[in-house]
Amino acid sequence: MAKVASIFVWQGKDRAGNSRKGEISATSIMEAKNLLRRQGISTTKVKKYVKPLFGGGGKKIEPADISVMSRQIATMLGAGVTLIQSLEMIAQGHAKPSMRKMLTEITEEVKAGTPLSSALRKHPEQFDDLYCDLVATGEQSGALETIYDRIAVYKEKAEALKSKIKKALFYPIAVLVVAFIVTTILLIFVVPQFEEIFSSFGAELPAFTQMVLALSAFVQEYGIFIGAGLVIAGYLFMKQYKRSPKLRDSVDKQILKIPVIGEILKKASIARFTRTLSTTFAAGVPLIGALDSAAGASGNAVYRDAILFIKKEVAGGMQMNTAMRATAVFPDMVTQMIAIGEESGAVDEMLSKIATIYEAEVDDMVDGLTSLLEPLIMAVLGVVIGGLIIAMYLPIFEMGNVV
Repeated sequence: MAKVASIFVWQGKDRAGNSRKGEISATSIMEAKNLLRRQGISTTKVKKYVKPLFGGGGKKIEPADISVMSRQIATMLGAGVTLIQSLEMIAQGHAKPSMRKMLTEITEEVKAGTPLSSALRKHPEQFDDLYCDLVATGEQSGALETIYDRIAVYKEKAEALKSKIKKALFYPIAVLVVAFIVTTILLIFVVPQFEEIFSSFGAELPAFTQMVLALSAFVQEYGIFIGAGLVIAGYLFMKQYKRSPKLRDSVDKQILKIPVIGEILKKASIARFTRTLSTTFAAGVPLIGALDSAAGASGNAVYRDAILFIKKEVAGGMQMNTAMRATAVFPDMVTQMIAIGEESGAVDEMLSKIATIYEAEVDDMVDGLTSLLEPLIMAVLGVVIGGLIIAMYLPIFEMGNVV
């Protein structure tokens, strides 16, 4: 049984006498020293890398890391570098210890004769079934270089789309959070100071001012309980959300009804569906299996169920464009382009074009939402802060008018 390589941290001097340090993958300290000696390094210290007790900040493997790794493998395979050499070079040069460890384990598996797809399946958190199935297809067809180029494009597009969705959702949440924090600070710390001043006036305060003072008193007395209740409710909701497929499906349906945001998510789901189906179909995966992968990658229960319906109808002999129309969730342009692709025998190319169109639309809508929300943030904060200031100064203005 082959030994599993580990990461070793080293210090030493190169041939010119300059101090050097770094990390290297090896099965033992002796092998690490030998490898460094061949590189002209005279080692003074070599020790096994120990993972930090509390994580080590930013060391977790992210989807973006897998996207970059896929592009690196595709580039190296295209340049004529062997698969094992590609994996070794990427492992040795990666900044994250967790990525180096994972790639080293995969390299050792491949060296021992295990197919790359099987080695990847041992890391399901980083490589989903779609990724592994595509690699397996490439291995079976002898076109791993071409498949990896498609995988790299797919992962890059998926990460770019995910980034745009996060950007679209971040702004509305930011507006609400900032407005809530500013309002809470004013009600707890600023308004009570004015209340002490007003108590010496001896006159009835304006209704608006009384309302703000009552709200301030309520927040001071019950705010901590409301805050704790919201945190507990949020925690329970998230826990139930993870455990209940029915709740997740319900949330997915409702979120599509949100103005602007819902449209962005619909277009994003269509882009994911068409990009995934294009990649898998072009790689030689049968349409039924490709639809299965696309259903899981769509990112929304409404579109997942629609794609599974399409799969069922296509398996029964119906054309894909006809089944798509029956779901009533895909725009006419999409179904018409699919119909043209089916007639011309270029479904994968047509799917790729649809994905490109919808990815561009998502990008434009996110930019438009950002431009819309920037003045909206100022307006919301202006109304909140301005309203509180007016409420506090109304009694002073009224006293001035009386004088």
